[in-house]
This record gives sequence, C-alpha cells and structure tokens, in this order.
Amino acid sequence: MAAENWVRMVTAQTPTNIAVIKYWGKRDDNLILPVNDSISVTLDPAHLCTTTTVAVSPSFDQDRMWLNGKEVSLSGARYQNCLREIRARACDVEDEEKGVKIAKKDWENLHVHIASYNNFPTAAGLASSAAGFACLVFSLAKLMNAKEDNSDLSAIARQGSGSACRSLFGGFVKWIMGEAKDGHDSLAVQLEDEKHWDELVIIIAVVSSRQKETSSTSGMRESVDTSLLLQHRAKEIVPKRIVRMEEALKTKDFGSFTELTCADSNQFHAVCLDTSPPIFYMNDTSHRLISCVEKWNRSEGTPQVAYTFDAGPNAVLIARNRKAAAQLMQKLLFYFPPNSDADLNNYVIGDKSILKDAGIEGIKDIEALPPPQENKDALRYKDGVSYFICTRPGRGPVLLSDETQALLDPQTGLPK
Repeated sequence: MAAENWVRMVTAQTPTNIAVIKYWGKRDDNLILPVNDSISVTLDPAHLCTTTTVAVSPSFDQDRMWLNGKEVSLSGARYQNCLREIRARACDVEDEEKGVKIAKKDWENLHVHIASYNNFPTAAGLASSAAGFACLVFSLAKLMNAKEDNSDLSAIARQGSGSACRSLFGGFVKWIMGEAKDGHDSLAVQLEDEKHWDELVIIIAVVSSRQKETSSTSGMRESVDTSLLLQHRAKEIVPKRIVRMEEALKTKDFGSFTELTCADSNQFHAVCLDTSPPIFYMNDTSHRLISCVEKWNRSEGTPQVAYTFDAGPNAVLIARNRKAAAQLMQKLLFYFPPNSDADLNNYVIGDKSILKDAGIEGIKDIEALPPPQENKDALRYKDGVSYFICTRPGRGPVLLSDETQALLDPQTGLPK
C-alpha cells in the first residue's frame, strides 16, 4: 500500500421498499432473523432513495459517519456488524488512476468515512433505515472489492435493518426467513424486476414526517413477547399468503394483489393492537384514507387501488394503472386539499405528470373538484396530509460515477 495520503471513494444510490406482505417480529434480535417471509415492492429511486459516499484513506484515524449532514456514532451493534462483515470479505484493490494498491490484509487497519443522505424524512415510517443500510453495505462492498452477489450482500444488510435486505433489488422482492441459526440462509431474492408490472402507479400520502413514538425495533420485541395473533399469523397465515402473492405478481392479477396487500397491512396493525401495551401506528387520517379506497373499490366492483401502511401513519396506495392513479389523485385532493396559500409544487412531489392526467394545474382546480361519486356527502380534511409523493416500482442499487454527486470531498474525505 502506497504511503501517501490518497483518498479512494465510491458513491452509490439505493432505493427504499414497502412491504406488501409484512415483516413483523424477530426470532433472533442480534442477527435480525424474522419469524416469517416477506415480500416488498422497490420504489423508484428518483423519488425515494439514499445516496451514500464511502471513502478510505491511510490518513483517516477512525471510522466516521455523517447522516443528512450531521455526524452520528458508528458504535452501535448494527453498524459494527455491517462493517465487520464487509471487511471480512474485502479483496485486493488496484486503482490505477490514483496509483493506489490495497492488499486484502490492509483493510483491517484502514478506516472509512461514510456520508449518507435520504431524499425523504428519516424514521417517519418510510423505510429510511432499509435504504440506508442497503446503501451502506452495497457501497462498502464496491469500495472494498467484495465479490459477493446482491443476495449475499442482502444477508449482511439484514444485520443493519431487516427490511434493508429487500432494497438490494428492484421490482418485487422476497425476503426468505431462512432456517439456519447463523442466518446465512435469511436473504433476499428478486421475484420480478421493475419492468414486469410497470403499469402500476404508487402514491404515498405522507400523513406525518415526525419520528415514531414506538420504534419498529421495540414494537416488534413487544409483539413477539405478548401477541398470540403474531404467533398464529407467522405460522398459519403468512406462508399461504406468500404463495398466493408470488402467483399474483407473476400473473399480474391486481384483484388478488389488492386483497392480499390490504388484508396483510390490516392484520399487521391488528397485531400491533394485540400487543401489550397496544401500539398505535395509524391515526384518524390513516383510517380515512382506508375508507376512501375501500368505498371506491367496492363501488367499482373491481379493485382500483391497494393500500398498505408500514409502522407509521403514512399510506402507500398502489393504483392498477395511470387512469386509476389520476382518478385516485382527484379523490385524494378532494378529501385532503392543501391550504389555499400552499404551493402545489410542494404538496404533490415526485412524478407530477399524474397531476396533469388528473386535470389539475393549480389550487383553484382542487377547490373546484366535486365529491367522489361513491361518497357524495364526503367531508374535506385540511391539514390531514403533509404532502403526496407520486412514484412507481423502481430499480435496485447503482453506483454513481459522476463525482459531483459524491457527498465527501475527494481531497479530504470530509463532508462537502
């Protein structure tokens, strides 16, 4: 290894994911091994992702990390597990451009700097830790020239945050719970890629971007300890749902997909209520969003939209196609209009072409919306929703070669 003070960097971008068959409950807290399989959809990283830059230099005297511009401690077991596992798989690196050679054995003595940025609120029930740990593991693996494929890397990311293993792939992803005590077979596999069912449109209603009162980690532990429904769900219900969901995805059967997605979300929140003390992740706005979708689906006779809620009040609404998404947008903006002085550009973000499809160009168009056919006496709820994100199923992690997108300075290895 050359003695001069070089800095070698890698920048990656990783999407977040939303489970349609939920992961809730661990059989091993340290290794993060789940009590059941789960299935998720990866969201388009253009709208929801983590960007991470990792750097190595002989001048660094300790591992350091910055999250959204603030330095955070790396002393926690989850970070340490990921760093240890990737370092153990590091290989020789030769960077001809910088004239740097790092031998496999050198990695034990080299320190890394990590800078990570989420383009969405952290810890608000939008799976920021999933994207974060997936991006950390993916970028470190590239920096250290680890030879593992994304499934193997997912088993490492899982040790940072369970759901992170599913963010190593795009499209629809299954986290296989595995059976081994050491967790080597608890990893993610891609079921279908993001192009397989690209008619789907996803609208997220961000009901609150505040941090949760009960973290997923402590909530899961309490559910495993006290909820009989969780035990029944993991043993009897989820295995059958997984089989049916895989088939629904393969055949693009939106009716079955909706039935399974909504039922599994509702059962997950029922498990939270069955926990002692009970956990409340949804609020009144969440319940109104469910009612809005259920009434519309029933009135149409065939499902137009599926809903799912993670450990938070935010609704993830999956429309069967663009036409349904435009109609859904109209209904959502009727029920949950922005304040009259609001900027529509900040109230609906992401893929704004859905607004155009819905015939909405400004606040006046929202004020003129009629009540939905299926709910003529509907009330409007200002302040219920903070904002909407329009997105779609998206790809897995990628390296960013454009150095201007790096979060660390290439000379110092410190945040820009």
